[in-house]
Amino acid sequence: MNKADLIDAIAKDVSIAKSATANVIDSFIETVKRSLKKGEKVTLMGFGSWEVRERAARVGRNPQTGKEIKIKAKKVPKFNPGKELKEAVAK
Repeated sequence: MNKADLIDAIAKDVSIAKSATANVIDSFIETVKRSLKKGEKVTLMGFGSWEVRERAARVGRNPQTGKEIKIKAKKVPKFNPGKELKEAVAK
């Protein structure tokens, strides 16, 4: 399912215009991005949570040449599924 499919499904479920649904989804995504950028954790009970994790610097290897390369430390977003989501997928 892509973003357009998600918009269609939600618009149909709640009987609102696709443009309004698209605005809500875009706002949700931007709000999560802003919160993560500030270092805040975003939690939707039962669904899951997003947070920012630090990935340590490490030494990697170029697969074409085999030469070692240094990979810098960076921050990455992490999603942890909630209990209800895990159970729904497992069924």
